[in-house]
Amino acid sequence: MGNQVLKVIKEDTVLVGIDFQEKLMPAIKNREGLQASAVKLVKGCRILGVPVIMTQQYTKGLGETIPAVAAALNEDLGDIPASEGFQIIEKTSFSAMGEPAFVQALEKLSKRTVIIAGVEAHVCVQQTVIDLLDKGYAVFVANNCISSRNNEDKKYSQRRMCDAGAVCTTYESILFEMLKGSKEPGFKQISALVK
Repeated sequence: MGNQVLKVIKEDTVLVGIDFQEKLMPAIKNREGLQASAVKLVKGCRILGVPVIMTQQYTKGLGETIPAVAAALNEDLGDIPASEGFQIIEKTSFSAMGEPAFVQALEKLSKRTVIIAGVEAHVCVQQTVIDLLDKGYAVFVANNCISSRNNEDKKYSQRRMCDAGAVCTTYESILFEMLKGSKEPGFKQISALVK
């Protein structure tokens, strides 16, 4: 990428949530903090009109998306209708990019910037990020919205994703960057959300 500075522009961005599933989450480090951050990121993206794609790895074995995240996707946010602007895609490939239905959904949105959240950082998240970068997407990893079963795996996967060209940051930084200023629509809702 050279010296090009990557920015998150809401009109060109999609949020991808990887495998926040019922049978996976109990084993994840800092799951309460992760869940709280993920919920804020999902709601913030919905407030800003950013589409959301969620993946589920082998749903039959690992369960559905956890209730808190599912609720954030479906919750009525005032003038933002529930259940609009997101989809859930089943996968068996660790990388979401290995699932044709995911690639199709992503291409249909015609966005070139992807925000990534999910588990496990060192497996499905990392492989998805590397494949997205390989396909020329700008990737922003919300570091406080990813985790693994142990911190060492998370730490090294974060390093690898950043070294590969992803922008490693936090959900709050991403939301305010998309917002741009305090006079913009959604500022009050986003400010209240991140408190």
